Amino acid sequence: MATMLPLLLPPSPPRALSPRCSLQPRARHHLLDGEASPRRGAPAAGANAAAYAREIGACVRARRWGAACEAFAAMRAAGAAPDRFLLPQVLRACAGAREGRLAAAAHALAAKGGPAFAGDAVVGNALVAMYAALGDVAAARAAFACLPERDVVAWTALVGAYADAGELGEAFELFETMQESGVRPDVISWNTLVSGFARNGDLRAALHLFDEMRLRGVKPGVNSWNCIISGCVQNARYDEALNIFCEMCESESPDAVTVASILPACTGLMALGIGKQLHSYVIRCGIKLNVYIGSSLIGMYSECGEFGYARSVFAAIEEKNATVWNELIRSYINEERMNEAWEAFRLMKENGLQPDTITYNSFIAAYARAGQKEQAYTLLSNMVEIGLKPNVVSMNALISGLHHHGRHADALEAFRYMQVSSDGEAKGWALPGNSIQPNGTTITSVLSLLTDLRLDRLGKEVHCYAFRSGLISNIFVSSKLVDLYGKTGDVGTADKVFRRISNKNVVTWNSILASYRQNRKPEIALKLFHEMIKSNLLPNLVTLQIALLSSGMTMALQHGRELHGYIRKNWPDGYPTALASALIDMYGKCGKIEDARLVFECTDEKDIATWNAIMSAYLLHRIPGEVKKLFKYIEQSGIQPDPVTFIILLSACKQEGSMEEARRYFYSMEDVYGIQPTLKHYTCMVDIMGMAGLLEESLELIQKMQLEPDGCLWSILLKACKLHSNLEIGEKAAKALFELEPNNTSNYMSLSNIYADNGLWESTEALRVAMTEQGLNVERQCSRLYLGTDVHTFEAGDSSHPAFEKILSTWNDLSDRMEQSGYPPQDIEPYSNAEADPLSCQHTERIALCYGLISVRVHDLIRISKNFRMCMECHSSIKFISRDMNREIFVSDGCTYHHFQNGACSCGDMW
Repeated sequence: MATMLPLLLPPSPPRALSPRCSLQPRARHHLLDGEASPRRGAPAAGANAAAYAREIGACVRARRWGAACEAFAAMRAAGAAPDRFLLPQVLRACAGAREGRLAAAAHALAAKGGPAFAGDAVVGNALVAMYAALGDVAAARAAFACLPERDVVAWTALVGAYADAGELGEAFELFETMQESGVRPDVISWNTLVSGFARNGDLRAALHLFDEMRLRGVKPGVNSWNCIISGCVQNARYDEALNIFCEMCESESPDAVTVASILPACTGLMALGIGKQLHSYVIRCGIKLNVYIGSSLIGMYSECGEFGYARSVFAAIEEKNATVWNELIRSYINEERMNEAWEAFRLMKENGLQPDTITYNSFIAAYARAGQKEQAYTLLSNMVEIGLKPNVVSMNALISGLHHHGRHADALEAFRYMQVSSDGEAKGWALPGNSIQPNGTTITSVLSLLTDLRLDRLGKEVHCYAFRSGLISNIFVSSKLVDLYGKTGDVGTADKVFRRISNKNVVTWNSILASYRQNRKPEIALKLFHEMIKSNLLPNLVTLQIALLSSGMTMALQHGRELHGYIRKNWPDGYPTALASALIDMYGKCGKIEDARLVFECTDEKDIATWNAIMSAYLLHRIPGEVKKLFKYIEQSGIQPDPVTFIILLSACKQEGSMEEARRYFYSMEDVYGIQPTLKHYTCMVDIMGMAGLLEESLELIQKMQLEPDGCLWSILLKACKLHSNLEIGEKAAKALFELEPNNTSNYMSLSNIYADNGLWESTEALRVAMTEQGLNVERQCSRLYLGTDVHTFEAGDSSHPAFEKILSTWNDLSDRMEQSGYPPQDIEPYSNAEADPLSCQHTERIALCYGLISVRVHDLIRISKNFRMCMECHSSIKFISRDMNREIFVSDGCTYHHFQNGACSCGDMW
């Protein structure tokens, strides 16, 4: 196991344990007053305590906690009392059965027992352990404080109480205090602490403690390994669980608990091969196929699609409980064989087992995922009728299932209802008692739903609810909040939420990295990526994808190459197609089309996303002929193209100006491949027709299509009207845009340019006044120059760059050279004027280029990205500079990719 960095700081002095206390219970049980009558079949009243002791002892050994508690209640009703040998077993039974009131009664007996009980270490330790198991930390600490001598058993029980309550700092303080008091922790003590940190999601600390345990000479046993494996699995850290399991196998033989713990990791990773090996291990070693291993195997085989194996395991289990039957029912549901699932439901009852809440929840989830809301509500009603109370898992299954099926309004309605009191009925059923309180899973599901719908206002309300309810510390809730704010454009709030998360994991980091990338701040995403690496968190597939996409957006070729090296090191036998696609995208956007093609050729298993990635790279480099060749390969290989493939094809036709070919591809989508055209495909067709000047035909296509046009479609038409100075259709498109996107400044800019092209200066001025009155601010133009691992940003109106004077001097020299060559360039002085017209180009790419000429070595490429479309003036200037200075220059302007060399541009002056 990798050595973990020290995480836990030296603890502060522990709170003093009160010396003034006694073995007094926190509450009295009615049994002390003789209210209960003897249980049927129990020894008669007046019988000696020995008979009760034998029955209680037998029940405790069989872990029949409820039966043991019933025997104790009958014993008290008969006037008999447990001695100091039986009382610890009674206390253990009370904890196992979660009988708080009966536990208080047993405590009262201990208090009445006098010195014989008070001085008995076994009784005292049992009291501490009982309250710890019941989750009553205060009572456990009070019982611990009353012990005359505190041995390792008592200390371990108290440490476990705090760990189970999630008070990890207190648990660690007690663990350290135990050692300071001269009590050396044994392997059980270490297991308790490690398990507590692991279960509560702090796996870094758990692994550090696990290593520390071995350094202090305590050899981990099988249970020790099981603790850390189980913690990893409970927190969905399946890769780590398998790595630790493999390390364990080098020194220990897995037992039944190990197998039952690691199988869910195989399920989570869909690692069917490893799961089958574990099954073979169970058979080979003669490990009993109990309900724990059996249910885990059934679940693993079912999730991996091996339903025949799942049924075989079920048949092999001799003593089946409700959990095993539930797994069988779930396997039928996963296979969408609902009739067989209901047949298993019937057989379960015939075998004397009553379906429980988990059984019903499986059916509710299935019907909700299928969008069958009424059936799901009927099942909830049936639960109430037979005395089963729907719980938060029931509601979570309903909400997430409806969301999965796209019934967003119904999912939100279910979320609102679960918070309302059960007075009356809703949808034919009512919750008994109080409303069900949402948990972290509920909030995560609802936030996911609101993120998909971009409902940021409701998201803020749920954020407030999570804060008031104490759920904000849930790592899944906080990560989803970061995702919500990032996807709704509020990256500032996303960053604030992220910074307040104390136990950040990879998912959390991925959310904030994606937020900055999606909000066109990839340079910040890359800085955060380095910050994540420094925090000793290993990136996963999603992290690497985001980093590669950010590298492409900023043309950070060096950074992209470093990521490529990391990927090759960790996936020596070939990397996943998702990473291959991201690598192709990165190299394509960094101007290395040959490297992009090499990654594509070296990818053994290519899916349609991989083909789309290389086609997009060629499209970006304005090589449409290669795009069409690749599509022919797709057709010949039998791979089914997807909607993205046709968007790329139509865009290639636009670059070539192939109107008829575009029509053929467009109509073949549905006729040949069964792909229904989306708004994006219609937008591509409008763009192609608009470029050809067919503006009236474009408007007619929009009016005839079955889909409702969106802002993007009207915007494309508006830009075509600007290109051809068509004021009439341009105003129609602008009117539709102002209704759909009243706050989108780019629409006003496009219409303003149409007015200007037609000499309508009064209309141009009126439009700008209207923008000012509405409080609309145009996004600042910004260009970025990538130098090694540094990104230099140049915003319009900002002259704070330390080399700004050198930049201006460089531009003046270039201006003189252009004028001498007969090319009169515009000056860049408006760039340094914050009051410059926001609707005009600020030429920030020329500023970035000047700094590149100063900073980048003569034979190296200059890479620039800009958030606005490059103007004709800048395009012409950079073409001249590429020839005059003999430099290769790449500019990505958010519209297309420009490769300037020898006075020419790869776009062919069409973008």
